[in-house]
Amino acid sequence: MYFIFEVYIKPGYTAEQYADAWLRASRIIQQAPGARGTRLHRKIGDDTTLLAIASWDSKIHRDAMEARQPEDVRRIIEYEAEFVEVRILGEFYDPEWEITAGTV
Repeated sequence: MYFIFEVYIKPGYTAEQYADAWLRASRIIQQAPGARGTRLHRKIGDDTTLLAIASWDSKIHRDAMEARQPEDVRRIIEYEAEFVEVRILGEFYDPEWEITAGTV
């Protein structure tokens, strides 16, 4: 499954500053059972909007990590809350329909 959210950078802060914190938190989170990786995308033409996509084996795995979120991760998220606004887009299943290069 995928957990997807947008991050809006507030004035006076940069995407690079947020990305540094995001990398630190993600490295910890990725040690949780069922974690399959995470990506942070910068919106084209808008340096203040990022898209984060975290991959998990299942919603159960992600929910378990969230219920036992490491204190280091909690502190990073709380600190960043002053500088960003996060909008959760939702939790999504792995693709049921997919076309990739070479399969057309």
